[in-house]
Amino acid sequence: MDSTTRNQKPETRGYHNPVMLRECIEGLQINPEGIYVDVTFGGGGHSMAILERLKGGRLIAFDQDEDAKKEAEKIQHRSFTFCQSNFRFMKQYLKLNGVTKVNGILADLGISSHQIDEASRGFSTRYDGPLDMRMDRKAKTTAAKILNSYSEEQLHKIFGMYGELKNAKTAAKAVVMKRNEKRLETTLDLKNALQSVAPRGKENKYFAQVFQALRIEVNEEMQALEDFLHQCGEVMEKGGRLVVMSYHSLEDRLVKNYINTGKMFGEVEKDFFGNKLKPFEAVTRKPMEASAEEIEVNNRARSAKLRIAEKL
Repeated sequence: MDSTTRNQKPETRGYHNPVMLRECIEGLQINPEGIYVDVTFGGGGHSMAILERLKGGRLIAFDQDEDAKKEAEKIQHRSFTFCQSNFRFMKQYLKLNGVTKVNGILADLGISSHQIDEASRGFSTRYDGPLDMRMDRKAKTTAAKILNSYSEEQLHKIFGMYGELKNAKTAAKAVVMKRNEKRLETTLDLKNALQSVAPRGKENKYFAQVFQALRIEVNEEMQALEDFLHQCGEVMEKGGRLVVMSYHSLEDRLVKNYINTGKMFGEVEKDFFGNKLKPFEAVTRKPMEASAEEIEVNNRARSAKLRIAEKL
């Protein structure tokens, strides 16, 4: 166990085990005097490790979740600022805190262990809870609202696009048929609605894909990620590091495209002389993955893909 993991507070470990902590911190190449941003604070594991390396520098952390805010309040450090906001508003909040340029940005995308384990949040297929799935509990759209009000075509689209279901059309039809009998209110209601269309022996994986699709739609995760990535190029100092960890292929594809081309879709643009017009250069050609030892301790690390890029 490296020193950063060893020095974490017990409550941080309990709230959420940060994935690939050592690789993330090394990827940032922290300058003790620099300004860093952790856009997915969660339980604060990554933030604590960054703060340990700052001497005169500054860390600004973001999270829209009320529970994460409570964790952040436990950190009494003069170099630390917490912003309760979605990272799609990063540039705006940095400006409010007098920051225009930063030396490194870390994003651990997806969902924290704490959110999954809290049945009342409705994120997990393991527990029966309300169909909520909001990262920001003040937001108006819940998973229940989507399931009960979206048209069959809209459900088909999100199940196919965000859940990558092979039978997205059938799943959408099953949901509509079930909600016509009674409104879907709980995670168990949803699983029951889809039981007959889930592949035999692979029900758990199937439900996880459906829950992922709903969570992405509820929280506008893909749009937020696009907004955030574009801002990274604008606020990063030359030589600064962007470290992004994703947990499913949709996120990873966006991050990879942005690093390689400066855009989410399409080819890299070039200037009159044929020079590539993009803000970052990949440090690692392929994404880094967690070690077998880490996966054994923290199952969530299994699907993690870490990409590191440097500002040109």
